Amino acid sequence: MSFSNDVKNELARIEDNTTLDDKAELLGLLRMSGAIVIRGMNIGIHFSTENAALARRALQLLKSNYNVQTEVMITRSRRLKKNNRYQVRVLPSRAVRDTLDELQLLSMDTDLHNPIIKDEHQKRAYLRGAFMGGGSVSRPSSDYHLEMVTENETFARALVKILHGFHLKAKLTDRKDDYIVYMKEAESIIDFLSFVGAHNARCEMENVRIVKSLRNDVNRAVNCETANLNKVVKAAMRQVECIKFLDEKLGLSNLPKNLEDTARLRLQYPDVSLNDLVEYSGGIGKSGINHRLKKLQEMAVELGVDAGEKHD
Repeated sequence: MSFSNDVKNELARIEDNTTLDDKAELLGLLRMSGAIVIRGMNIGIHFSTENAALARRALQLLKSNYNVQTEVMITRSRRLKKNNRYQVRVLPSRAVRDTLDELQLLSMDTDLHNPIIKDEHQKRAYLRGAFMGGGSVSRPSSDYHLEMVTENETFARALVKILHGFHLKAKLTDRKDDYIVYMKEAESIIDFLSFVGAHNARCEMENVRIVKSLRNDVNRAVNCETANLNKVVKAAMRQVECIKFLDEKLGLSNLPKNLEDTARLRLQYPDVSLNDLVEYSGGIGKSGINHRLKKLQEMAVELGVDAGEKHD
């Protein structure tokens, strides 16, 4: 099962809604994926989904809040996976017209002016319904991405406005005939899941994000350590190369005593860092060792060692 379905199953089982919350959630759900059916002078509603929990939720919201007749039909999807498809139908009647009028579903105006979603609790329920009807969210182990897709531009802009009111970084784009409200920042997606009531999903995403962050920190530290080690090895190789060249040209015993001692120390410990070399030197400071090694390299360059192979 996808993470999106896990989230929707959790949302569909929320039980502490008020009546106003129910209606706001139903408004978002039907605005996103409901269909109006006209038969003569009467109007009906169709809602279709492959998620059984969501079908039960839609039926519950309708039956608990409105005096309408409903029926549920289960068909087999024609798609490759052949999942069940649940069709919740509200039979055409005058009561349906009253329901639509109260929800203002037939209005061409933006839902931002709808009294059903006038406060924060109803706005959260509205977002919950919209997500259940046409939303998806990537599994936390992959890239962070949440989106809600609708053909209604006015509805999409209302969703963005409400999300911005909760300080969630939502954006709007279009794809063919659809409008996509989306978020790509982990923090905003986690906050969204919390706002709409998907607390288990939020905890799962938060835990995965922490693990990802720790893994990235470890990788950065390892990469930094590897880069530093490579730098140390290259510097040591260059120093050894120059010292061997001086030995061939001059002989180490012909160097000044301090340079000879340092040269032989480096040959004895050819791959250690400068700090380690200081410890093996018997009391010479880091700046002293470094100065001597640089002097040896300069002498080698003056005598003709290949300067083009100089390492940092």
